[in-house]
Amino acid sequence: MEYKALLMDEAQMRRSLARITHEIIEKNHGCDGIMLIGVKRRGIHLAGILAENLKKFEGVDVPVGYVDISLYRDDLTELRPIAETADCYFPAKVADKTVIIVDDVIYTGRTTRAAIEAVFAMGRPKAIQLAVLIDRGHRELPIKPDYVGKNVPTSHEEMISVGVQDIDGYFRVVLEDKPGK
Repeated sequence: MEYKALLMDEAQMRRSLARITHEIIEKNHGCDGIMLIGVKRRGIHLAGILAENLKKFEGVDVPVGYVDISLYRDDLTELRPIAETADCYFPAKVADKTVIIVDDVIYTGRTTRAAIEAVFAMGRPKAIQLAVLIDRGHRELPIKPDYVGKNVPTSHEEMISVGVQDIDGYFRVVLEDKPGK
């Protein structure tokens, strides 16, 4: 597969996720009351790695869930008929928890807004934080991640592809031209 640039290999991805894990521990004064929610698809796998790191660094099992933001998108009717259910799993009640939404890439902020709405549909958390592997800019909403693996300025004609072992068979982040360019 051809791509414009390799932005992160597996070692760089793992180092970034380890750094994010340490930042989560520092900002939250440990792991008490934290819940990780991965955004389907690749955010789920990244949340799993963060949970493994938290277990390794702090000896704490942090609950990990996921959310499919399809039902919460603001462009839902433009994409397809309205879905009746969302594929979500919350391992505990969100009330009084610090919910950390984990995603692979943040771009316009619309996916994050939808994920926040999904969390609030489950209850009122103590706080919501956002961890992303890549921040590519171009925000359309006033959303800023709390934890970022790497900032990568891009054009609207480019895209970032994150590969994770369980889905893609490899770990890497690449910069590509959008299809049709």
